[in-house]
Amino acid sequence: MTHADSSVQSVALPSESAVTRLYHAPDLADAYAVRLPDNAIDDPELLARFLFAHQAGWVAKLLALRDALVARFGLKTTRQLRAEGSAGPRERVDIFRIYTRSAHEIVLGENDSHLDFRLSVLQQTRRTRDGHSRYLVLSTVVHCHNGLGRFYIFAIAPFHRMVVRSALRRAARMGWPTA
Repeated sequence: MTHADSSVQSVALPSESAVTRLYHAPDLADAYAVRLPDNAIDDPELLARFLFAHQAGWVAKLLALRDALVARFGLKTTRQLRAEGSAGPRERVDIFRIYTRSAHEIVLGENDSHLDFRLSVLQQTRRTRDGHSRYLVLSTVVHCHNGLGRFYIFAIAPFHRMVVRSALRRAARMGWPTA
């Protein structure tokens, strides 16, 4: 595995992403990008699996705290989400259901009573001063159904951003899987 630039940039939702126009007025929409080394694999599903398999330890603790709090409100916990995927683990990436796959993007997410969200893992080629470079763009869009959903997003948005940036930075520092 080769190390890449681990700087994570906040970017606009990519116009070519399937999630960009998914919800008319999303309650949360953000995207972060990190440069991929030239020899990194180009399969978005494998990149997503690598990204979520190597989360920092503090992310698991944060999810455990989240689960303890949301279970009281009848929201899905990570344990419940993993149990939903136990019958067909290829149809999930970590706790996220796979909605669509293409050559350059995988769309993950979940629907719940309070909100629906989609997460895009998109491989994008950009023109740079050195020619062209590949980037991995992680985009999130959320549509809330009710006040609980809007409160939940308000409360977790800062943590969401920290987790996404950390995941991309950590994967880049570890070195993306190579072809």
